[in-house]
Amino acid sequence: MAQTEALVATLKTALKLRGLTYRNVAKALGLSEASVKRLFAQSGFSLARLDTLCSLMGIEITDLVEMMEVGRSRISELTQRQEQELVSDTELLLVAFLMVNSWTFHEILDYYTLPESEVIRCLARLDRLKLIELLPKNHIKLLILPNFAWRKNGPIEEFFNTHMREDFLKSRFDAEGEGFLFISGMLSRSSNEVLRKKFEQLAAEFDDLNRQDRRLPIAQRFGSSMILAMRPWRPAVFERFLRKKD
Repeated sequence: MAQTEALVATLKTALKLRGLTYRNVAKALGLSEASVKRLFAQSGFSLARLDTLCSLMGIEITDLVEMMEVGRSRISELTQRQEQELVSDTELLLVAFLMVNSWTFHEILDYYTLPESEVIRCLARLDRLKLIELLPKNHIKLLILPNFAWRKNGPIEEFFNTHMREDFLKSRFDAEGEGFLFISGMLSRSSNEVLRKKFEQLAAEFDDLNRQDRRLPIAQRFGSSMILAMRPWRPAVFERFLRKKD
């Protein structure tokens, strides 16, 4: 029963992240909203109804189960020490990045010039840091979420700001697989909040696609990064025209 409740709780979270409401669920299942609320309260979903709702979200039931297991058993945020160790060793950081993106030991050796002994050293260190469990024949079990949260003002965020942000934004974003859109306007707080929720929905969709594509061979995947950013902002170049207030 506890596992059923955990699966239904995961379903509720997944629907919310995608902006799907009780009304959307009721329409998909051909039920009233009151009936849907009772289903959630009683964890009373049949496999057929779970399948319908997973289709509504564009995922499989196996994906939902994986989300549940990931949420229950994997670390969502690293400690200060774990982050500091990762950024202090470039080879270690690279291997950690590849591990969370489902690369195998032999794929790393095929695509990178790291010696086998160096990859093994990094895997052993990641095991000591409790980020992976190193299994026989250099297989690994991932102990952290692929999209784990960076610590606010922590070592990884500082490393990104120092070494990677400028490099990421250097592109013209006009090649295949790239895109850039800059929009500026004046929004109310409520409209700003609507867009922030859509950010969360898009991030959830990115995670879904990333999880599905992990089943593909490395030759059919490529590193993809996306920044979603929004803030109250006035360009500094216009500041000198601003009327000063007492």
